Amino acid sequence: MKSFEYSRAEDFCEASCRAVKGARPIAGGTDLLGELKDDILTDYPGELVDIKRIPGADEIKIENGTLKIGALTKLVKIAENDLIKEKAPILAEAACSVATPLIRNMGTIGGNLCQDVRCWFYRYPHDAGGRLVCSRKGGSTCYAVQGDSRYHSVFGGMKAHTTPCTAKCPAGTDIPAYMEQLRHGNIKGAASIIMQVNPMPMLTSRVCAHFCQEDCNRCANDEGVAIGSVERYVGNYILDNKEFFYQPPVQETGKSTAVVGAGPSGLSAAYFLRKAGNAVTVYDSKKEPGGMLMYAIPNYRLPKDLVRRFTACLEQMGVKFVTETVIGKDVAPEQLEKEFDSVYYATGAWKRPVLGLAGEELTVFGLDFLIEVNEWMQGKVGSEVLVTGGGNVAMDVAITAKRLGAKKVTMACLESENEMPASREEIARAKEEGIVIMPSWGLGKVIEEDGIVKGMELNRRGLIDVAEETQMTSREGVFAGGDATTGPATVIRGIATGHNAARGMNRYLGVTEPGCSGMEHGGERFLTFDPEGILNKKKARQEEIPADERSIEKEDSKSLPEAEALKEAGRCLNCGCYAVNPSDIAPVLVALDAKIVTTNRTIPAEEFCCSHLKVSEMLQPGELVTEIDIAPPEGAVMNYDKFRLRDSVDFAIVSLASVYSTENGKFTGARTVFGGAAPVPYRNQELEGWLIGKPVNEDTAEKAADLAVKNAIPFEKNKYKVIELKTLVKDSVLRMREK
Repeated sequence: MKSFEYSRAEDFCEASCRAVKGARPIAGGTDLLGELKDDILTDYPGELVDIKRIPGADEIKIENGTLKIGALTKLVKIAENDLIKEKAPILAEAACSVATPLIRNMGTIGGNLCQDVRCWFYRYPHDAGGRLVCSRKGGSTCYAVQGDSRYHSVFGGMKAHTTPCTAKCPAGTDIPAYMEQLRHGNIKGAASIIMQVNPMPMLTSRVCAHFCQEDCNRCANDEGVAIGSVERYVGNYILDNKEFFYQPPVQETGKSTAVVGAGPSGLSAAYFLRKAGNAVTVYDSKKEPGGMLMYAIPNYRLPKDLVRRFTACLEQMGVKFVTETVIGKDVAPEQLEKEFDSVYYATGAWKRPVLGLAGEELTVFGLDFLIEVNEWMQGKVGSEVLVTGGGNVAMDVAITAKRLGAKKVTMACLESENEMPASREEIARAKEEGIVIMPSWGLGKVIEEDGIVKGMELNRRGLIDVAEETQMTSREGVFAGGDATTGPATVIRGIATGHNAARGMNRYLGVTEPGCSGMEHGGERFLTFDPEGILNKKKARQEEIPADERSIEKEDSKSLPEAEALKEAGRCLNCGCYAVNPSDIAPVLVALDAKIVTTNRTIPAEEFCCSHLKVSEMLQPGELVTEIDIAPPEGAVMNYDKFRLRDSVDFAIVSLASVYSTENGKFTGARTVFGGAAPVPYRNQELEGWLIGKPVNEDTAEKAADLAVKNAIPFEKNKYKVIELKTLVKDSVLRMREK
């Protein structure tokens, strides 16, 4: 057991003040006892504040037609109170059904409403051979998804926090969300989710290292989801439907912006600035826009036609490109600042770093080498090539050199192989083509014999300083981003800084960013998954051109066909929490359309109980529940039905709170709320609407039961819950024949 400081509050105001400082209020304390005994939580409060003796906090009364119940009212009192039995008998039934007489004598209505989850992995974190930190506790996964799911949700899960794959993406792409839309067949919805943060997935899917895949929760058990391959399919779809996804803004802001540099960061900023309605002009020193996408990344990884098609999409939106123009030579920076309302510098990291090493002049800068290749300057590769670095640029240089005819290519990098920035696929491809990789090598200086390079080492160079939140430079209205501020980085990171800069520029200009109008995706209440897909252990693989047929011009791999891409999306676990809400009281209060009164405000029960995964997330710091208000529905028939394993002990495996009204044998009103079936109480509004006007008979009961579980997606081990829910609904409808 843990040791705590203990204090007693005389009123809710005092308790609230202590709670703000980190104390945990206790009334019945039944839930906390188990948490202490079993060491359930990862963090515990330093102080407990007793609120059991606050005057008037356990009253039950009628006031102006409203039934008012103090939050500290014991469950046994609620179960036995004549006023509650008369006005809200369903609440008395629920209170009477809670666990054992001991619990009902100690537990309060407020405590039952706010109690924590019932889940094997949450409640008994040490029983699996080592401490389990599940997603609800801040861990990365819900163990029920691939473990024991007998008592878990049959309607999906809820996000407990940002998933590991999304957290690893510099742009913050909501990967599980777009995978979910693909499983629903909503490709436009999936595309819109990606384009909220990344306007060029047809490019990033081909060149990104996809670190998100390495942090996929599936990696702990089998093969992670092939996120890059699925993104490539969606990116191709976007490009094939460019008229829909790259429409000019509906309304112009009257603001003008200049973007200097047409690389990933500049193009990203241009897209988001134009989408907001600003006039956008992009300047670049090269002949064509695209930056490294066009001039540094080899064709075998990124066909240049795709870059041209994307920049054409931006032109379709109204973005203007001015190429072969050097700012500072052809156009003065002061002229840009005078002509435009805001300027964004994303000039990249094209300049060769000065390393200060003897013999440095004998080496070739990797980007210079790739640019020369793309400008058809072949035949300059020696018989042996040493490439320093472990990222994508170094990998591109090594593979390109090998394909141009180098006899031997060696890569040396500081990182271990597992830590190399290049993707696992690129590393495997390099080895397949005979490139020698020397990880964990610290190179110190250029060594040469008769003009031949033997080895070297790197250090940092100067970057543009910007404000982290807005990316504004020290000059008012002038912003910067991309490699010019971070140093050489991934394409997706450049896109992220471009988007962030666009947000900062829009705020500076007083421009409101648009939502996703015209690209809506389904706003599902719960996370869903493919029950069959999550059992598929092998990830999809793009078809690769045989090693002996590869060149520097032809793309190495082919995109997944639609069927395979959608099947791969089905492997996504849609990581979240799939444990169920254990409260008997919460479904009843939602069914009664009750109000939850706190120290700060009054909240509808449905919002309080169903909006967040944890009730604690609904409450503000220090906010406490003080009272439950119920306006008893006149003439309604209300019941709480509960299926459990042991009638005298257990929480609900599933439950149903129903409030019905009928007239002349037909339903005139209905509210149905499931407990134990989802992470929060599940109100089935579709069922409620369907019941209105239907006769009370066997046929209605059968159809209502089927409709009630239409959206159920049970795990393999909890399909029995669906049967029990159908039984509860059918029985509740047929019960009305007796009324």
